[in-house]
Amino acid sequence: MRARSLSLCGLLTALAVTLLCLGGVIPAAMLCAPILAMAVLLPVLEELGPKAAGTAYAAAAILGLLLVPDRETALVYLFFGWYPILRPKIAALPSLPMRVLARLAVCNAAALLLYGLVLRLMGLTADLLEAAWYFNAALLAMGNVVFLLTDATLTRLTALWHWKLKKRLYR
Repeated sequence: MRARSLSLCGLLTALAVTLLCLGGVIPAAMLCAPILAMAVLLPVLEELGPKAAGTAYAAAAILGLLLVPDRETALVYLFFGWYPILRPKIAALPSLPMRVLARLAVCNAAALLLYGLVLRLMGLTADLLEAAWYFNAALLAMGNVVFLLTDATLTRLTALWHWKLKKRLYR
């Protein structure tokens, strides 16, 4: 059973890194690739738990930083890829407004930290510094919408995984 778990983690980590590499090659996929890489690691979280999922995420993030041609894609995964591990804890909060506020707090903290790092230290997207404040606020608001849609997608993919698992067990 241990070999099966290790092979599942290794295979899905390699698939996540491959998706990140494709996101670096296809310019329009800069934000899609990290989301797909997060979704690929959902079976590890559901089958083996948060510790194995955290290890697979860390391996994919390190390999992404080393191999992905577009650094911004790798950094987006580094800052947001751990969210599926945190998602069940946020889903356990008692009220819907509390859950939404927690999700938005995680998104905004990660986005501000990521782009603060990118803008200040690396100078990759210096155009945002000279942009009007309302342009940056609109970008952050759109990022929040995409994050909430990503969360809903991850929830549905997790439910689909459980449904397929139940279907497989009761055959």
